Amino acid sequence: MILHKLIVHHARHGYDHAFSLMQVDDAVRWLRDRGVAMGQGTRALDLGCGSGTFGQRLLEMGCRVTFADESDWLPAEIPRTCFRRINLDTESLESLGRHDLVICSNVLEHLRESERLIRSFPALLAPGGHVYLSWTNWLSPWGGHDFSPWHYLGPRLGPRLFDRLVGKPRALKPFENLFVTHIGRTLRLLRAQRHLELVAVAPRYYTELWSLMKIPVLREVLAWNCAALAARRD
Repeated sequence: MILHKLIVHHARHGYDHAFSLMQVDDAVRWLRDRGVAMGQGTRALDLGCGSGTFGQRLLEMGCRVTFADESDWLPAEIPRTCFRRINLDTESLESLGRHDLVICSNVLEHLRESERLIRSFPALLAPGGHVYLSWTNWLSPWGGHDFSPWHYLGPRLGPRLFDRLVGKPRALKPFENLFVTHIGRTLRLLRAQRHLELVAVAPRYYTELWSLMKIPVLREVLAWNCAALAARRD
């Protein structure tokens, strides 16, 4: 369980590289515990990579990593030959090829066409490959991101009151770069993919309490972030 560590670190240092690395290392541990191969020769795709913290850790582990996003925010030490520019909402993802491991971390809630992304997963995976999907569901305590917990008043009223009463600048705007997502619907979409098998689901920051994810409605509120692991099955 790392939630308490993340809260303490964020209070002291904000959202810095070390904060991101704490999340990545805990996710890597969870994936290894589920038998996911991450090492020499593993073809990995960091989809919606942002600053590339997850993919960079995989590079250090010996994986052959492709970073993909609509803009290049990668640090200078990552070779630009590893980067592919792509809009996850509008462009075909099949051009990215097939991989043994696809990482899509904290991306889903920022896509207008999240269902389209999920339907693309099988085409991105080599036989026996895995996809790791994590996202902040709307009804979690952090569902509104930089205007949480005002999001509980709704995606329109919440940010409007936040702007009027709190007045802090915010980067995320509902229906523009932040969208309502729910755990139940997303899991149903994953299970509906013909060539995907859902392997494990857990609250990302306290994976030991994975049984919470079996409780509809409550899981939408009790999980700060949902982590799902699926495998390609032909």
